[in-house]
Amino acid sequence: MGNRLYIGNLSFDTTEDNLRAALTGDGRGVKEIHIVSDRETGRPRGFAFAEMANEGDAAAAIQALDGTDLDGRTLRVNEAQERQNRGGGGGNRGGGGRRW
Repeated sequence: MGNRLYIGNLSFDTTEDNLRAALTGDGRGVKEIHIVSDRETGRPRGFAFAEMANEGDAAAAIQALDGTDLDGRTLRVNEAQERQNRGGGGGNRGGGGRRW
């Protein structure tokens, strides 16, 4: 198990401070929290990633928080998976070589 967590089903009102308080309960250590937001609107997308201090803290956070309520929503907390390669990549997106 790693020390990076996925936290899903977050309320749009959940702040980094609220989430940090939940994750650090019982003395668990948190290195970093990133609440994911929409690129265009800047609004939260309802999930976050947290890097815990160690694997033990990550496992304890999953055990303590998965299925519990935070800001009126039932959290889904589990180990974050590596991002899958979505293909695509590159290619010529530009228009033709129009000259002025």
